[in-house]
Amino acid sequence: MRSRGRHHVKAVGFFKDRNENVFAALRIGVGIFFLVFGEYKVFGTQFTLGRGFQAWINRFIAHGAYPFMVPVLRNFVLPHGTAIAFLVAYGEFAIGLALAFGVLTRTASFWGLLLMVAMIFSSDSPGAGAAFWQYFGASLSHSVFAMCFLAFIFGDADLALAIWPRATRLQSS
Repeated sequence: MRSRGRHHVKAVGFFKDRNENVFAALRIGVGIFFLVFGEYKVFGTQFTLGRGFQAWINRFIAHGAYPFMVPVLRNFVLPHGTAIAFLVAYGEFAIGLALAFGVLTRTASFWGLLLMVAMIFSSDSPGAGAAFWQYFGASLSHSVFAMCFLAFIFGDADLALAIWPRATRLQSS
């Protein structure tokens, strides 16, 4: 750390702190995933205007939604499908940008966590009578991202290899 008066500026770069670098790599990797997820939705029309979103929601209703989510999907999400499709598309893209560049990481992670919880309950039900462990297996595609978002919210992911250094105030002893 370099000292600047009463502030410390955390040096940005590789090999300063291995845990910080691994955390940054995870954050950037998740960001790239979400950039890819959002990119085809934002720059194409199939998902947003071509009823691709609605097709996914109908699939979730038929196979995968937890029973309490079916009325929400059928009575709220489907009637507002195009608007929600745009929210999902631009939301995923914005989450990806924020995480990849280390900007507003906690905010992006909060919205990413909400999206993953919605996806878990909308698409990852293993079905009635499933064994307890099957709930975890059915949600792997979303629960792993949810855990990453939790780590980014409660950890210092926004400090690890962000696009600008953060000044932190010294604590007086």
